[in-house]
Amino acid sequence: MANMKEKLFSEFQAPTTQEWLDKIEVDLKGADFQKKLVWRTNEGFNVQPFYRREDLKDLKAVDSLPGEFPFIRGNKKDNNLWFVRQEIDVEDAKAANAKALDILNKGVDSLGFKIPGKNISKEFIATLLDGILPQYVELNFKTCQRHCVELAQILVEYFKEKNYPLAELKGSINFDPISKILCKGKDVSAVLNEAKPLIEALAELPGYKCINVNSVALNNAGAYIYQELGYALAWGAEYMNVLTEAGVDATEAAKRIKFNMGVSDNYFMEIAKFRAARMLWAQIVKQYEPKCDCACQMHVCAMTSEYNQTLFDSYVNLLRSQTEAMSAAIANVDSIVVTPFDKPYETPTDFAERIARNQQLLLKEEAHFDKLVDVAGGSYTIEHLTDAIAKEGWKLFLAVENAGGFLAECLNGNIQNAVNASNDKRHADAAKRKEFILGTNQFPNFTETSEGKTPLAPCCGCHEAGELPALNKSRLASEFETLRLATEKAAKQPIAFMLTIGNLAMRQARAQFSCNFLAAAGYKVIDNLGFKTVEEGVDAALKANADNARKTSRPLASRTSSMYVLINSKRSRSTTLNSVYRLLNAKKQR
Repeated sequence: MANMKEKLFSEFQAPTTQEWLDKIEVDLKGADFQKKLVWRTNEGFNVQPFYRREDLKDLKAVDSLPGEFPFIRGNKKDNNLWFVRQEIDVEDAKAANAKALDILNKGVDSLGFKIPGKNISKEFIATLLDGILPQYVELNFKTCQRHCVELAQILVEYFKEKNYPLAELKGSINFDPISKILCKGKDVSAVLNEAKPLIEALAELPGYKCINVNSVALNNAGAYIYQELGYALAWGAEYMNVLTEAGVDATEAAKRIKFNMGVSDNYFMEIAKFRAARMLWAQIVKQYEPKCDCACQMHVCAMTSEYNQTLFDSYVNLLRSQTEAMSAAIANVDSIVVTPFDKPYETPTDFAERIARNQQLLLKEEAHFDKLVDVAGGSYTIEHLTDAIAKEGWKLFLAVENAGGFLAECLNGNIQNAVNASNDKRHADAAKRKEFILGTNQFPNFTETSEGKTPLAPCCGCHEAGELPALNKSRLASEFETLRLATEKAAKQPIAFMLTIGNLAMRQARAQFSCNFLAAAGYKVIDNLGFKTVEEGVDAALKANADNARKTSRPLASRTSSMYVLINSKRSRSTTLNSVYRLLNAKKQR
């Protein structure tokens, strides 16, 4: 069999890179290679249309193995198991407990409890965790930052009373004062003094992480991928400094840090981001001289983005979150939260949460993603992207460190301002359709209405707003949704009639552009297959009660008419427009 393979491949001569480029140049027929095929990313580097083995010859990380430093290929050697996590907002402990027990029987093996600080008590926690076996389930808790130590003490006492095997328990307490500075603009840095007591309170739970880097907040505020990467590294390094300066052993400090990162729909770039993040974090922790390489592992919970979710055509959110979950799974993260598709406009329903769970279960049970160890490893493109995004993220990390560190930059407002500037640019690009939002600014559903849905304001926690800049978490589609809702509520809905004549291909292309442009604002569009003559088109427009023809090659809203005509034609535009305008007025006067 081996001889047959050798003979087969010996019959083919491997083309060189130059031969590929020569062939591409011929196929482009004189078009600019750089403009047509080279992708300039938002992260500041170019991506070529193809890569070969020779492009990876200088990448040292390519030779590493899964489960080995610097962990670019993942923390595990023999599988890609991850926790399927679902979040639960806890107001009533008994109700939350019933929900937790129910979803544990439906495929979830990680729970995220968000508990108001006022509810933290021994009795509340006992009710919440009744019947849940923590040795088989990852438990994650989020509460008011000032109640984290108290919560840790209660959990340890509760687990001891139940005789659970403390060394086997896995979970986390989300202690992260810096995220409050970013999200609410309030200086709560004094709370960082509780970081060491929190670690001490969890001394008997070695599998519990408690110092969290919630860079998902940056993702949901529109940060570019390299920004989330670079800032997450600086964020984690800040906590390493805080802990070690407080007297916590570096190995213990590193093992207690957890990263909750966002994942956007930029499929290959997100795979590369997580791989680069593990590699760079391992290098950072190594500088603290930990007792073992295992302390250099980055532990990541990936959360699908809320930034690109939409109110209209909300089922498209399922497509986005599915590719996002795939990126995270292929990149070998530790746990995944799939955001329910209806979160932009309501408290997620049981149906939406069920679908979110099943999205991950499909990846495990049908696609077998949990069986693959770094399937992306060796892919020339992804290896290149990993190296390129690592370089850009590292540059940003060093810039933050040179400016005084992540906390200082947050207190100066520089992190918030930089991310908000990216958010503003992305909104501007979306408005120009340089950045596509499927179902919103590109290919919207012409007939869909809001049916009473309104956007929910993002919630950032329990602290009141402060004097520092805060992250702007307006979703990418928010301005289109505001426009569309306003159009829907208008006394007279604008209607556009497509008067399509001339060359079939050209008129269809122009009509498609016009239809998408207007439907994105909620206008009703009457499209047509085409007319043989201007007169035929005008008669059809009049029959549809069109009362004005706009003299424009671009669709612009008329403030005086409930309906207007758009002409899509290859023939002389001015001649066609004048003919239509003249005929419409003449026939209307009869």
